[in-house]
Amino acid sequence: MAKILIVEDDASVAENVQDFLVSEGNVVEIAATAENAQELVKSFPYDLIILDWSLPKLSGVGFLQQYRAAGGNLPVLMLTGKESITDKEVGLDSGADDYITKPFHLRELSARIRALLRRPNTQIGTVISIADLVIDTVARTVTKGGQPVELLPKEYALLELFFRNPNQYFDGDSILERVWHSESDAGPGTVRTTMARLRKKIDTEGRESIIKNDRGFGYKLETI
Repeated sequence: MAKILIVEDDASVAENVQDFLVSEGNVVEIAATAENAQELVKSFPYDLIILDWSLPKLSGVGFLQQYRAAGGNLPVLMLTGKESITDKEVGLDSGADDYITKPFHLRELSARIRALLRRPNTQIGTVISIADLVIDTVARTVTKGGQPVELLPKEYALLELFFRNPNQYFDGDSILERVWHSESDAGPGTVRTTMARLRKKIDTEGRESIIKNDRGFGYKLETI
């Protein structure tokens, strides 16, 4: 599961990509302008940006240059109709990590995203084991002691967040920002309810939960 920002002013393209990536278990948001994208990346954590070149007012390349100059280090995949070698050079030299031209195949786009997210600064195996729990982040499956655990989408997203960041605290707001859409009306109560359901499914009766809740700090998956 990744939280992805699509910066694209063509609503049909943006929504098509969003629907496909959401179907794969990602949280995906759309910005129709570079200016809107600038505000979003300042306010919310993302794992990757999909960026069009031809945006109103500030172009995608202009946004990218400003983002990199300000220290922005998220992977950026340019998705654009500009297909000349010169255009690709400009896009990549401006700080893009990958470049795909339109028209494109959604499965190739998804594969490129997975490749970017496997790079050293975000690399982690697709199968992660902690205690008797195992998650496969590609198949989006969970087993406990070798037996399948059926999780709802948000329950799985929570568990993957903790598996990817063991021993790190997340307060309610941080969890909402990473797992729920920024415009969602979900609140702290939603986090608590979802967390309670998740714990009930993954905990072992009679043992302390693998996910700790420390007042004033938040939740963490404790492995040490």
